[in-house]
Amino acid sequence: MFNFIKSRKYYYAVSGVLVIVSILSLSVWGLNLGIDFTGGSLMEVAVPGEESVTQSDVKTAVAEEGIEVISVQPAGERNFIVRMPSLTEVEHQQALAAVKGRYGEDVTELRFESIGPTIGQELKTKAITAIVLVLGAIIIYIAIAFRKVSYPVASWKYGLSAIIALVHDVVIIVGVYSVLGHFYGFQVDTLFVTALLTIMGFSVHDSIVTFDRTRENLHVKQHLSFKEIVNVSIIETLVRSINTSMTTLVVLVAIFLFGGSSIQQFALTLVLGIFIGTYSSIFIASPLLVEWYRLRKR
Repeated sequence: MFNFIKSRKYYYAVSGVLVIVSILSLSVWGLNLGIDFTGGSLMEVAVPGEESVTQSDVKTAVAEEGIEVISVQPAGERNFIVRMPSLTEVEHQQALAAVKGRYGEDVTELRFESIGPTIGQELKTKAITAIVLVLGAIIIYIAIAFRKVSYPVASWKYGLSAIIALVHDVVIIVGVYSVLGHFYGFQVDTLFVTALLTIMGFSVHDSIVTFDRTRENLHVKQHLSFKEIVNVSIIETLVRSINTSMTTLVVLVAIFLFGGSSIQQFALTLVLGIFIGTYSSIFIASPLLVEWYRLRKR
């Protein structure tokens, strides 16, 4: 029987490196915030034909009309997302006409969105508030659910372990998006926040399943030490956790590969989150219970 608890220091080391790299990435590059949070206008166009077209070409065409272009991001073989400051309808039509003037009247505008800076700031505040409220609610829920488990680890420490694992997941995912935003233009928008909240729910659910088995084994396997009980609980729920994650990942990878460009980043966030969330629920959340136990004995 593999001893997960004995090797926990290696898991902590791997997680520590990933968290530090993520924090450094955020400190250096920050996040590439979408117009949902910064305000501005976004136009997605499809350029037909066989003529070669690049991001630089599209940016130049729009900029020649005197319209500032923040970024141009490919969204398919010949689709481009042009991000600009908030535009009036006249400026919007000028930007579209500029692309059509360069590549012909067959250019199609797939979408146009415009959000004011005030609304963007409000969305940012609400997104942060939602994440904080979710973390608080999780601690309260787990503390209540495990209120009868006071020995050898207090019930609220189960909640705290789950939250530490969640923060671990969130920091790493946000760090990955910092790198992707810097090198590939990935943007953080409301869909990203939605994915993040979904991941938090998935991750804590995985942790609770293992915690619940630990709670059962405390009564059923009283002849074992607490370390052994936690290790057995991880092993007994391991197959269930992996199967659940793999079946979910198969669907998400299919969406990422064959879905539309508008949901690819959303699917990628969920893929990363479920992978990291499964890892943390097995290798971080449960071993932390043993750390609380060791501290209590000291």
